[in-house]
Amino acid sequence: MRTLIYTAFVSLDGVVDSPGGGTATEPHRSGGWTYKDIEFRPEAYEIKGREMAEATALMFGRTSYQAFSPVWPDMADFASVKEIPKYVVSTSLGEDALVDNWGDTTILRSLDDVGKVKETDGGPIFIHGSATLARNLGDAGLIDRYHLLVFPVLLGAGKRMFSETDKAKQSLKLVESETYANGITKLVYDVVH
Repeated sequence: MRTLIYTAFVSLDGVVDSPGGGTATEPHRSGGWTYKDIEFRPEAYEIKGREMAEATALMFGRTSYQAFSPVWPDMADFASVKEIPKYVVSTSLGEDALVDNWGDTTILRSLDDVGKVKETDGGPIFIHGSATLARNLGDAGLIDRYHLLVFPVLLGAGKRMFSETDKAKQSLKLVESETYANGITKLVYDVVH
């Protein structure tokens, strides 16, 4: 069974929208909030490098795939994940929308398909961006771990990491945490299944 890990930059009020900046199709009034008014401390981002080294596959929702796929394949920061498999969870994305310079990419049409991928052999699958996908996977009990960098900001509006669906309590086990001088807090939680 593979481990499905959601990794996110998140505001203290749970917003994961546009941490690096908004896009033309999805602008956010506070886009780029991870670097505006927050001192850069490399130690706060150590987990991001570790994720790239540990990832054996990446998973995205359609919107995040369409935002990242034109940019990430040519970025040195993401070279280690260029050739690993990618999964895009979408009911509407066509095969013709997939980029051809970013490793094998498979479109998954349902959460059941995600469950089937989890049942295969292999290492961790990391989900980047993809707020809607994260909410749906969390509600379905498919996420195994959360890697969160919590920023000392309140954004008030934007896509949130967790849904407001009325569901049973879900317990989490803290496995790693650290607070940095710039106010960012790293929280790594395993989902108790």
